[in-house]
Amino acid sequence: MKIHKTLIASLALSAGMTLSAQTNEMVIQTKKPGAEIQPTMYGLFFEDINYGADGGLYAELVKNRSFEFPQNLMGWKTFGKVTLQNDGPFERNPHYVRLTEPGHAHKRTGLENEGFFGIGIKSGEEYRFSVWARLPQGGTSSKIRVELVKPNSMGEQHAFASQDLVIDSKDWKKYQVILKGGITEPKSILRIFLSSTTTVDLEHVSLFPVDTWKGRENGLRKDLAQDLADIKPGVFRFPGGCIVEGTDLDTRYDWKKTVGPVENRPLNENRWHYTFPHRFYPDYYQSYGMGFYEFFLLSEEIGAEPLPVLSCGLACQFQNNDAEAHVAVCDLDSYVQDALDLIEFANGDVNTTWGKVRADMGHPAPFNLKFIGIGNEQWGPEYPEHLAPFITAIRKAYPEMKIIGSSGPGSEGKDFDYLWPEMKRLKVDLVDEHFYRPESWFLSQGARYDNYDRKGPKVFAGEYACHGKGKKWNHFHAALLEAAFMTGMERNADIVHMATYAPLFAHVEGWQWRPDMIWFDNMSSVRTASYLVQQLFALNKGSNVLSLTMDKKNVTGAEGQNGLFASAVWEQRDNTIIVKVVNTSDKAQPVTLNFAGLKKQDVLSDGVCIKLRSLNIDADNTLENPTAIQPQESPVSIEGNILNAELEPYTFALYKFKKK
Repeated sequence: MKIHKTLIASLALSAGMTLSAQTNEMVIQTKKPGAEIQPTMYGLFFEDINYGADGGLYAELVKNRSFEFPQNLMGWKTFGKVTLQNDGPFERNPHYVRLTEPGHAHKRTGLENEGFFGIGIKSGEEYRFSVWARLPQGGTSSKIRVELVKPNSMGEQHAFASQDLVIDSKDWKKYQVILKGGITEPKSILRIFLSSTTTVDLEHVSLFPVDTWKGRENGLRKDLAQDLADIKPGVFRFPGGCIVEGTDLDTRYDWKKTVGPVENRPLNENRWHYTFPHRFYPDYYQSYGMGFYEFFLLSEEIGAEPLPVLSCGLACQFQNNDAEAHVAVCDLDSYVQDALDLIEFANGDVNTTWGKVRADMGHPAPFNLKFIGIGNEQWGPEYPEHLAPFITAIRKAYPEMKIIGSSGPGSEGKDFDYLWPEMKRLKVDLVDEHFYRPESWFLSQGARYDNYDRKGPKVFAGEYACHGKGKKWNHFHAALLEAAFMTGMERNADIVHMATYAPLFAHVEGWQWRPDMIWFDNMSSVRTASYLVQQLFALNKGSNVLSLTMDKKNVTGAEGQNGLFASAVWEQRDNTIIVKVVNTSDKAQPVTLNFAGLKKQDVLSDGVCIKLRSLNIDADNTLENPTAIQPQESPVSIEGNILNAELEPYTFALYKFKKK
């Protein structure tokens, strides 16, 4: 019996397609590396939300240290004879307290500070107490006693660290003393006694761990800064999103107020303290102690390109519908000058006005700023109208500076569709896209960037996170879908040049928004599954994209692809091929990796597979169990150019092979 050749070919093709569908064969073209992956591809976005700065990354332990909160003694308790004064030595922080002998040998004058949800003290660690003080009524000296106090449930308290400090000048002077914690106590109180009969004035009362990040006196909390450094970020965006705009223009983030001597940086209202009535924190303000100098310094120390974002003269449009709440375009000159002055602060010679400010703060060398963002989540015709004069001025003064515009607060829709063409018209370099979306969105967006216009601006995915439907908290499934989406960004690295998850930090007792990448309390922090996903991508981003297809199609979770998402890259530095595969389905999936295009002399070494998975997709790492979900690494053997593997349900796998 003869079988027609066409039928044989058809049967063979059918069998091949069936086999391909069963094995999920992914073909990686190794012969010709594709688009270059930018060093800035995966980075970090910082905003002072969830007590991310004061009470968080900024290591200051005293709340309202300069008595400048609208309720001047918020965070403080006083006893004896304490009065508030307002003619202090610092122009922008004029308030201070006067401690006077109470008039009886058995009475005491002093004050206590509650810190941020308590003051976290670790046994054996040293803490630097400092204060500006003077003797206002003369005398040769006075004395204060500084204590760290442990409260307990019975109302009893005892000091577990104390030092005396002698004040010996009628002029304002900075004093300091080192306290050493004898116990570990997350809810300590700072107490100050007047220990003599001579009146004392106190201003800028401060307490820092001696062991800060890089040992800096006005430093950052070491464990939180290390969490950032360990991602090896390519870009660091600051100082935030909505706080850049402010609830109104008076409370926008003003970078010029955040540089210079820390004692003279004025208080700013944080728009997040009352944004959500159900998460209301009336004592949430910005001391500006961690200002633009500190942000630039941190960027340098963690190896990330700094990306400052400035106000474009529009207050938060979610909270301001009246045009009078914003700066008219004709009145933008000072805002535009702020942008030009910031570039000079970052890059200017020490003989320039703002370059000298930077140098005087301790950094004569420029910070080599390359990127600047103007505006956050603005929309409508008001935004391009406000953006245009910034672009004109920056292009004229600093033609090499890359300018980042915005596509508004959404990932699609009317505002998004309006702003992208406007950003192209204005010729910004990158467009900042934001998307906080549910699972269904992330599952449907694997091919989002496949058909973007390659001739226009590049993409900065500046704020994104999977917000589970009915599960708007950190859990593994959300992180898994973020990984799936990131394979699409990586495949399109020619158009996507930056991506940053948001928000970054959250204090477990002071959050306004979740999910977040790093959670912390006064003593420790925890890296969530979303953090681990970001870290795995950042540490394995490669130098060039490699083509990866299944049935000649990109692996985007589309129909017929069994819930799989994938991307591949080549790292030129060590000749490594890296493949990332995400199984979002609830079934194990066989996967075949076919490394095509290898030369006869090329050999793929036995490699490694790193898997991130959880049997409970609603679980995540917590402060109580910080390592519940961790990447697991194992060796894998490859025969020739084919790897056959099985991917468990709900698993992110990363395969690495060296080409010899």
